[in-house]
Amino acid sequence: MRIDLHTHSTASDGTDTPAELVRNAAAAGLDVVALTDHDTVGGHAEARAALPEGLTLVTGTEFSCRIDGVSLHMLGYLFDPEEPELARERELVRDDRVPRAQAMVGKLRDLGVPITWGQVARIAGDGAVGRPHIATALVDLGVIASVSDAFTPQWLANNGRAYAEKHELDPFDAIRLVKAAGGVTVFAHPLAVKRGSCVPESAIAELAAAGLDGIEVDHMDHDEPTRARLRGLAADLGLLTTGSSDYHGSRKTCRLGDCTTDPEIYGEIVRRATGAFPVPGAGG
Repeated sequence: MRIDLHTHSTASDGTDTPAELVRNAAAAGLDVVALTDHDTVGGHAEARAALPEGLTLVTGTEFSCRIDGVSLHMLGYLFDPEEPELARERELVRDDRVPRAQAMVGKLRDLGVPITWGQVARIAGDGAVGRPHIATALVDLGVIASVSDAFTPQWLANNGRAYAEKHELDPFDAIRLVKAAGGVTVFAHPLAVKRGSCVPESAIAELAAAGLDGIEVDHMDHDEPTRARLRGLAADLGLLTTGSSDYHGSRKTCRLGDCTTDPEIYGEIVRRATGAFPVPGAGG
């Protein structure tokens, strides 16, 4: 089985619609794909309706969190999307994305970049607006060569010149809320140092003690020594280890299935979940 547990669609900052994403996942030879858009479950219904035969969909969300001034992302899988407290927090984070993006556009204009909010809004469409949409606008304007070039201190990296904060969950609350909704939690790309500051291993240990289920180890932003370090940490803390592409369509260079999750780990995630179940494709 080929299992990719971290992808994004146009419901957040990917370039494939949810229907395109599941069709592309099947074409890439995947058996299981998780749709984990940022702070939203808005793409799940479309993905479910278009799910090709032979492909299983895992519903999820990538939650924006912050601890001790450091941003991090928490993947939540197979939770009940209707659970009221979790839905309320998800909406708070998502709704704060617009004023945050507008603030970053304002900072860029102050730096002399001829970007407009209308341009960013058109790129985001109905998706949950985020930094990749602003980065795409900078590429379109010729300010930078690629989306990844925007995530530097010069532009949009954490605490960069044009960075603005948004409402983010405390990761301990995220774990509590997802688990109360019957879901499973995995810390996404925990040591992706090229993205900015990362939480210390002591914090990962505290999250594990609070009920964190796993950490994402095999990821494009983790080199081999980092992956080995994370596997050792996971073994010490009793955490599951996953692998994922973090696919964003044409917005990033990674491809569906570039990194995958061991079938036994996937089976354990499904076993632990009580809020929702994987959806088998019926030829949608």
